[in-house]
Amino acid sequence: MTAAEADPRNSARLVRPHDADCVVALLGNPNVGKSTLMNLLTGLGVSTAHYPGTTREVRFALTTFGRETFTVADLPGAYSLYTTNEESWVSRRALLDVRPDAVTLVADAGNLARNLGLVLEVLDLGIPCVVAVNLADEAGRAGIVIDTDTLSVRLGVPVIETVATQGLGINDLVAAALRVSAGVRPPAPRYSASVESAIHTVAARASAIEERPYGLSPRALAFQLLAAAEDFTVFFEPGDPGASLVAEAESIRNRIHSDHGESAHVWLSRERGARAEDLAREVISKSERPSRRSGWTIATSAWTGFPLLLGVLAAVFLFLFFIGDLLASGFSSMWSSFVSPVITSFVTGLLGQGSLARTLLWGFDTGIQASLAIGLPYILTFYVILGFLEDTGYLNAVAFLADRAMHRIGLHGHALIPLVAAAGCSVPAVLAVRSLPDRRERLIASTLVAMVPCSARTAVVLGAVGHFIGIGPAVGVLSVVFVLWVLTGLGLNAILPGRSAGLVMEVFPFRRPSLRGVLRKAWIQFREFLFVATPIVIAGSLVLGGLYETGLLVRLAEPLAPIVENWLGLPAIAGLTLLIGTLRKELALQLLVVMAVAVMGVAATDLTSFMTPTNLFVYALVNTLAVPCVSTIAVLSREHGWWRTACIVGFTIVLGVVAGGVFAHLLPALGA
Repeated sequence: MTAAEADPRNSARLVRPHDADCVVALLGNPNVGKSTLMNLLTGLGVSTAHYPGTTREVRFALTTFGRETFTVADLPGAYSLYTTNEESWVSRRALLDVRPDAVTLVADAGNLARNLGLVLEVLDLGIPCVVAVNLADEAGRAGIVIDTDTLSVRLGVPVIETVATQGLGINDLVAAALRVSAGVRPPAPRYSASVESAIHTVAARASAIEERPYGLSPRALAFQLLAAAEDFTVFFEPGDPGASLVAEAESIRNRIHSDHGESAHVWLSRERGARAEDLAREVISKSERPSRRSGWTIATSAWTGFPLLLGVLAAVFLFLFFIGDLLASGFSSMWSSFVSPVITSFVTGLLGQGSLARTLLWGFDTGIQASLAIGLPYILTFYVILGFLEDTGYLNAVAFLADRAMHRIGLHGHALIPLVAAAGCSVPAVLAVRSLPDRRERLIASTLVAMVPCSARTAVVLGAVGHFIGIGPAVGVLSVVFVLWVLTGLGLNAILPGRSAGLVMEVFPFRRPSLRGVLRKAWIQFREFLFVATPIVIAGSLVLGGLYETGLLVRLAEPLAPIVENWLGLPAIAGLTLLIGTLRKELALQLLVVMAVAVMGVAATDLTSFMTPTNLFVYALVNTLAVPCVSTIAVLSREHGWWRTACIVGFTIVLGVVAGGVFAHLLPALGA
């Protein structure tokens, strides 16, 4: 069995959408504004598709430009189509499997030479394309001017200057992409004589094959066999004309290695890099700009970076606390004054005052109110803040700054990015952990991700503790979680064999975020909560309401009494909501509010009439630490298997219950 046959990804195919008459793919290096362009072109109607065995996805969306309707395919950000990481593999195979009618290559105007390497790789495939020289405003502020007309002539494809955050040049870019989608192959880039000789030899033999894989030209197939032959050899059976082609390509690869002391793949990449550098020098001119201290330097220097980081974290928390509290109070007041009476009047007018009507009010009145009163003020607000920090590039600076500290818990600075992302949602954070170099780091990071207060858990802390007791106790809950998080990291680093790798990362300049882009990104993340969590809250509230109205709820809560009442000091019913909260963590508080209102009336929305300050502190602490939500558990199992996932979940349960019980007994003893 060949290496290609042993790799299950080689049999994976991504099918072109059946209703896609015209497909325009978006491709580019990471952090060049490709996602901004995708959102600008398509809005929110995006579907995703995964190659089997990978976590990287291709997003499809149908959009309209003038009278033209076409499908946009957003490929993973990649520096090259021929590296071993998933982003490269998925992007290259998507280009081959989907066969887009055109590719829009998004390049960073401030780092053109590096980006042109990917452009040359796509041109070598013979796919019609257009180049978007994006972030032109930032390049202009740095004194960089690009002659796009000359670059267009040299590449043989349209080159459009764009500023995606402002929508500048987008109409010209789309028009150019639709023009080239007619299917005329772009001219092939030309390289040094030695490269052309090797390619010509393989291409000459490839031209004799009538049915070439993916309909590639002889030259494009030659590049594939020399640079990525492993997943192309499966197309040629022994005895076929293609078998001699594979043998010829292997012979030339061996000769290249012998003559140049490096693999054919590395040799071709170096030649493309040199060609990209030549093109960039020809079309770039620079003007002098007064020197000033870089924002990156300020953000990554230990003397200035850590105070800045503490200031940013404090500002984020205070913003969430005060703005979230203001929005929560305003929304609850508005609902109670205008919406709740209407719903109550409608339900009771239709069904009377019986148990069925009261059960429905659990779901469609207090259930919806509880969901939105947590989601809008805290979760949506947090996603706006996180989007702003991402788009400025500050999270990259934080990763660089924290590298030394992260090594103490068995990780490197780049691992901080999924850990910070976990403050928004644990699910994409666990998926992002897959980019770490080895299983040890992935296991440590996944465990720590499961302990990071996501936006839903932060909403519980702010909504239960901050809103009803004060900001000090809310900070106290998060401080306890942080201390336990650090101790867990130190413990895992000491127990698990091995050590973390060094940090290698690209330095991106700080950028001016687009308010429209930040809000759009926040909405895309928040809409999952709105359309997925809210129905769960309503359904859960209806179930709880039915159980309460029939008297079964108290019976179900009784088995929890030894732990919940005796050890944690909480009402048994509150423990029941903690279990239900594993569906989504914010459900615990939302359903607790629902139950309190149903039991004690509207006044019980002030949970201090239902639970003591110590109860609320312990409740929020246990909810934050114990048991990730089911979505996170599912992703953990896919990444690490059920056994390791069970260990992570079991650890968080024990840690949460032990910590909660300790503070349930400690705080009253201290007179808190």
